[in-house]
Amino acid sequence: MSQKKKQNVKISEWLLEIILLVMIVLFGIIAKNFLSVSNLFNILRSISFKGIIACMMTLVIISGEIDLSVGSTVAFAGVVTAYFNKLFSQTLGMPAAAAILAAMVLALALSALVGMVIAMITTRLRVPSFIVTMAAMQLLRGAALLTANGFPIQGYPSWFKFLGSGYVGPVPFPAIVFAVFLFITYYILTQTPFGRSVYAVGSNAAAAELSGLNVKRIKTTIFMLTSVAAGIAGIMVSAQLNSGSPNVGESYEMDAIASVIIGGASLSGGSGTIRGTLVGCIFTGILMNSMTLLGISDYWQYVVRGSLIVFAVFLNTMVKEALEEREK
Repeated sequence: MSQKKKQNVKISEWLLEIILLVMIVLFGIIAKNFLSVSNLFNILRSISFKGIIACMMTLVIISGEIDLSVGSTVAFAGVVTAYFNKLFSQTLGMPAAAAILAAMVLALALSALVGMVIAMITTRLRVPSFIVTMAAMQLLRGAALLTANGFPIQGYPSWFKFLGSGYVGPVPFPAIVFAVFLFITYYILTQTPFGRSVYAVGSNAAAAELSGLNVKRIKTTIFMLTSVAAGIAGIMVSAQLNSGSPNVGESYEMDAIASVIIGGASLSGGSGTIRGTLVGCIFTGILMNSMTLLGISDYWQYVVRGSLIVFAVFLNTMVKEALEEREK
């Protein structure tokens, strides 16, 4: 490869980061208080909840699947935590710490069960994951509304709020959890046989199965990890709000998917990186925050969010085609 081709590859690899830097400079000029320390920490906190989900959504999309149920899982896990915490502490008289811990474990166990059921229907009954997770999205939202009777469930101990609103030094606690998920996902994808299997399954599931990989087990693990990540995010959001609300988590699935796609992953599977997902999370977080600071209507924010996904897919396709042409 010539020096010019190498330079072109390097520029294309960092294209999203360059756009992100330009966007930060632009919004720093036109949006008041955008670069203030408090606002930057607000952005960091807001992207952390969705970023936790986006980390595992990266695995889902690389494997060639999709999960639309994560937003409803966020609400479901939060409501389950609040409901059983209240049941264990007030009805059964358990100590506050034991009650909340038991409620969280139960919420995560149910989240894992959701992922397992989704995977079984997808892999064994061969129903497309888009359909299965869209149905799960409705079922889980309904279950959350029925459990909470349509209203937030309160009754957490005061210290529990730390999980969603606390700080470790100047850093929001959710951001630390997000960083842990980034490291774990990076390690899985780059350093483990399972990570290589995820790419193989996404590239060609039939060939992966012929080579000896247990595709069903791999996809089941991925869906369960994603549901558990959504459950963790749901518990943290519940802690931040100091209640289990059945209405939270709306559009979380689209923001997580958008972050992964903007980061360069292909919806057809087989490609994607956690670095790209991180940049995608920051990109969408900054864009949404800046539009709020500029007083742009929520309705237009939905339009921008959808347009952003289309643009990201188009940009990724154009870059890949350009690289393929230069390599010929």
